Amino acid sequence: MVKKSKFVFVKPANLGSSVGISRAKNRDELRRAVELAASYDRKIIAEEALDVREVEVSVLGNDDPMASLPGEIVPLNEFYDYEAKYVEGKSRLVIPARLPAETMLELQRLAIRAFKALDCAGLARVDFFLRRDNGAVLVNEINTIPGFTRTSMYPKLWEATGIPYQDLLDRLIELALERHRDKNRSRTTYDPQETAG
Repeated sequence: MVKKSKFVFVKPANLGSSVGISRAKNRDELRRAVELAASYDRKIIAEEALDVREVEVSVLGNDDPMASLPGEIVPLNEFYDYEAKYVEGKSRLVIPARLPAETMLELQRLAIRAFKALDCAGLARVDFFLRRDNGAVLVNEINTIPGFTRTSMYPKLWEATGIPYQDLLDRLIELALERHRDKNRSRTTYDPQETAG
């Protein structure tokens, strides 16, 4: 039997870096959380809080993407909020994540499937939740413009996988040029006299 959560997370639908996210444990906190999230975006998301591990996988490519080793985020705050992301010492990154080999392969496979399903190009980071009670894998979200500083998870995962920062930049430029060439093959004008049959 799955225990019901005693609280929810409320966040703006189209914002990053955990800005505007709140944890609500009662009706008053929920009302304040909704007001805060709505001040950042006209769409908001409320999610049941789960007892999970947060694991991320970087994806690189266009039509034939590849996935990095998974990495786990261990926030030292109550949850992975803005401060936990950007203040030194508020979180720990475990790369590669301490997971069974079959779970690591499943995360990589799912990351690539999510990337392809959304027709992503170049780069993305796919974030997963792993339930602590039974190990079930949940796709949390895909970030199509992940952080890209030397301390960001995206390049750190690739470095651990064997692609250093400079080589990753070169590869991303190549992928952008490849996608640009693909788009240039498409027609940009319409001739109403032309028909297929």
